[in-house]
Amino acid sequence: MRVKMTEHGAALQTYNQELVKCLEDLKIRKNEVRAMIYKEQAEKVVIEKNIKALQDKLLLLTQNLQQHEEMYESYETTIQETENGFRKILESSQTLLHMVQHEVIRLDSSQNISLDNMMIKGIPSYHNENVNY
Repeated sequence: MRVKMTEHGAALQTYNQELVKCLEDLKIRKNEVRAMIYKEQAEKVVIEKNIKALQDKLLLLTQNLQQHEEMYESYETTIQETENGFRKILESSQTLLHMVQHEVIRLDSSQNISLDNMMIKGIPSYHNENVNY
């Protein structure tokens, strides 16, 4: 019976040694996982900071883009209004020119008729083209 107890004791001691070895391996693996966790947490913090910086940059860029688009639209409106105004000025100038040209023609023909009538009636004309002033 002593032999069996010795065998049982030896087996128990072997089991204990293997159990201790397994526990040590588990602790080593746990520490490796903890190291990975710390590394990943540090990487996460860096990425979150980068994301925050990029979000801030995106927000600023979006605001600048909106301001520039509004400025562009303002320029576009101003240019269109100025071109329309200039077109109206040209049309008015053209109309005025035609009116003045017609008036000059009318006045010239009216003056010629008056001069012709004066010549017919024998009234001397002071509008002589041969007179030098």
